[in-house]
Amino acid sequence: MTKAEKVSDILNILDKHFPKPEVPLHHKDAYTLLISVLLSAQCTDERVNKTTPSLFKMADNPYDMIKLSVEEIREIIKPCGLSPMKSKGIHGLSQILIDRYNGEVPNTFEALESLPAVGHKTASVVMTQWFNIPAFPVDTHIHRLAYRWGLTNGKSVEQTEKDLKRLIPESKWNVAHLQIIYFGRAFCPARGHIWTECPICSKYMRKDLRD
Repeated sequence: MTKAEKVSDILNILDKHFPKPEVPLHHKDAYTLLISVLLSAQCTDERVNKTTPSLFKMADNPYDMIKLSVEEIREIIKPCGLSPMKSKGIHGLSQILIDRYNGEVPNTFEALESLPAVGHKTASVVMTQWFNIPAFPVDTHIHRLAYRWGLTNGKSVEQTEKDLKRLIPESKWNVAHLQIIYFGRAFCPARGHIWTECPICSKYMRKDLRD
């Protein structure tokens, strides 16, 4: 089997189990998605979705957000972890959106990644899931699965992103990254994983990772 055939089969398996994956973070526009993804760093999507209603009830746009102090934001988002850095980032980027972009979230990687507390992965999620611009956000979970399935030998998420973009058709990037996230939760967890029962690992798991 060629690498292309393997990738095609993996994509078919993902399509079978998660044909129409939705963005797991609750949001209503580009701004609330940006804030939610920022909060999801080293935090579960479930925890973020439990926290953002309280935050967005007070401020679901940059104009209302800057009316809150960094300390007020921090108190609300504490359950998501890293609250000192995240609260400063949320307040700071909200002010920049007002000053530079008329309160709108910009739709370029360069502009997004220049915002406080916004890294490449966060920018990628907003670009692909809101603006529908091809991107392949790779977090530690996708990095782990891609390595487990032999799709990358990369030692970093940056290398894994390059490999997945090369192997997977661009038209499937925005769906595939969500499918991999959902698949990992359902069939391919980091711990307690029985690879012989996983629809993908049972066929393609790296031999050096098998028990």
